[in-house]
Amino acid sequence: MAPKRRAASAAKAGGKKVKEEPKDAFTSAKEALLAAGQQAKGKRKMDEHCSVSSGEVYEDYDCMLNQTNIGHNNNKFYVIQVIQANNSYYTWNRWGRVGEMGQNKLTPFAKPDLAVKDFEKKFKDKTKNSWGERANFVSHPGKYTLIEVDGEQDAEVKVDTVDGRAAKVSQNVLPCTLDGATQKLIKLIFSNDMFKEAMECMNLDIKKMPLGKLSKVQIAKGFDVLEEIEAAMNQKGGKGRLEELSSKFFTTIPHNFGRNRPPTINTKEIVEQKKEMLMVLADIELAQTLKSETEKAQEEMIEKVPHPIDQDYISLKCKLSLLAKSTEMYKIIEKYTMATAGDYRKPKIVNVWEVDRETEGGRFSENDSLENRRLLWHGTNIAVVAAILKSGLRIMPHSGGRVGSGIYFASENSKSIGYVRPSKNTGVMFLSEVALGKEFTITKDDHTLKKAPAGYDSVVARGSVEPDPSKDIVITIEGKEVTVPQGKAIKQPQYAKSSFCQSEYLIYKESQCRLRYLLEIEIND
Repeated sequence: MAPKRRAASAAKAGGKKVKEEPKDAFTSAKEALLAAGQQAKGKRKMDEHCSVSSGEVYEDYDCMLNQTNIGHNNNKFYVIQVIQANNSYYTWNRWGRVGEMGQNKLTPFAKPDLAVKDFEKKFKDKTKNSWGERANFVSHPGKYTLIEVDGEQDAEVKVDTVDGRAAKVSQNVLPCTLDGATQKLIKLIFSNDMFKEAMECMNLDIKKMPLGKLSKVQIAKGFDVLEEIEAAMNQKGGKGRLEELSSKFFTTIPHNFGRNRPPTINTKEIVEQKKEMLMVLADIELAQTLKSETEKAQEEMIEKVPHPIDQDYISLKCKLSLLAKSTEMYKIIEKYTMATAGDYRKPKIVNVWEVDRETEGGRFSENDSLENRRLLWHGTNIAVVAAILKSGLRIMPHSGGRVGSGIYFASENSKSIGYVRPSKNTGVMFLSEVALGKEFTITKDDHTLKKAPAGYDSVVARGSVEPDPSKDIVITIEGKEVTVPQGKAIKQPQYAKSSFCQSEYLIYKESQCRLRYLLEIEIND
C-alpha cells in the first residue's frame, strides 16, 4: 500500500413467492444467536463456595437461578447442586443478593437418588417448573428464572504451563512465530481478565454469566425482552408494565447493582445501550468460542503443537502486518491521528498494523465502481476487537443512533475515540477504507435511516467543523485513490447551523468498508 501524495479538495402468502423484507441488524443478530443456540454441554463445576473437599457435580444436577423485582428491590440468585465426593452425596444451596456471597446450606444424603429428589423439589419450589421439563422452562411471576449456560459454570481461567493455557506435558509446544508486538496484541484481545473487566463495567454479574458460558439462547432471550419493552414504551400508561419488563430483563441478563434498586428501562437511549451491551456479550461469546476451539484442537495434537498465541491468531483468519514507524504510511496515519485528536482523550500511538481479513477483499470488490473513497476512523470496545477481526464491521442495532442503523465512521479521531473502551489505558481504533460513492448530506438527526436515499450510496451528517480539506492527501490502495485528512479541524460556515459538531459518515451496506489499519493506542484520561 505505497501512498501517493496529491492535493485534494473536499469533496410468505398464498403459496406464492414474495420478496422478503431485509431484516434489520437487531432481528438478524437475535436470529443468528438462536440458530447457533444448540451447544454441547460440558462437565459442570462445583460452586466455588461449596465446602465439600474434592467434590464434583453429580451428573447434570446443577442450576443457576435469578430473580429481579424492581418494585420490591429484589435482585437475587439461587444456586442448587447435587455434589458427589467419593461415596457421599449432598445437595448444595446458596442464595442471596446478586454480587454478594449470600447464605448457604449443605445437606448430606446416603444415596444419590435421595439427593436428586431433594434437588428436584427445591427446583420446583423456586421456579414452579419440573426439572425434567426444564427444556420447556416457563418463567412465573414471583419465582426464579433458570439462567442457561454452556459447559462449566466457571469464570476463572484454566492455568497450566503454557501462557495460562492447558497443554499436555508430553506435547512439544513450538515457539511463537509472531513478533513481540503482535503477540502482545493477540494476548490482549483474547484476555479473560479484559473480558471480565468489560462485563463488570456494564454492571453484568460475571458469576452468573461466566466467560463464554452464557448461552446464545439466553442472550437471544434478552433481545426478546427489549423488544417487549420497546412495544410497551409506545403505549400509554405503561409505567407499571415497564417496571415489570425491566425486572424480566434483569432476571434474564443478571446485573450487579449492589444494594441499589435496579433501574427501570424507560427510555429509547437505555434500550439502545442494552442492545449494544448484548451485542458486546455476543462478541465476547464469539471470541471465547474461538479460544475454546483452539484449545480443543491443541488437545488433539500429539507432537509439534503450535503455540497457543499462534493458534488464537490463526483462528481470526486475518493477517496483521506490523508497520514500521519509519514507513511513509505510518507517518501519514500518525499525522492524521495528531491533527484530528482533541485535547481530551488525546491518544498516544503504540503500534499500527495493516489488516487483511481473509474474505473481506472479495466482498469489498463488489463496490469497485464506487469512487469517493476515504480512510475513516472507527472506535470500539476492546472486548469486541477479536470478533471484528474475525467477522468484520457489522451493521449494529443503532435504531436509536443519530443517523439511523448503519456503520458509523468519522473523519476526526476525537469523534471516534469517544467510543473506545480501553483496558488498563490500552485501546484499539480502526482505520477503514470506506467506499462512499455519492454522498447524501444531512444537518439534522434522522433516526429512521436504514439505507441511503435513492440515487445515493452513503449519508454524511455534516459537522460545523471538518479537517481542513485543503490539507487532504490522496493515497493509492490496490489501484484505488483514497482520501486521507491531514489537517486540523476548521469551521465550515456552510454548516454552521448543523446539529452535528463533527461529521459522521454512514454506510448501510457492510460491503462498502474494508478494514485497513488497526491502531493500538494508549489513553490517559
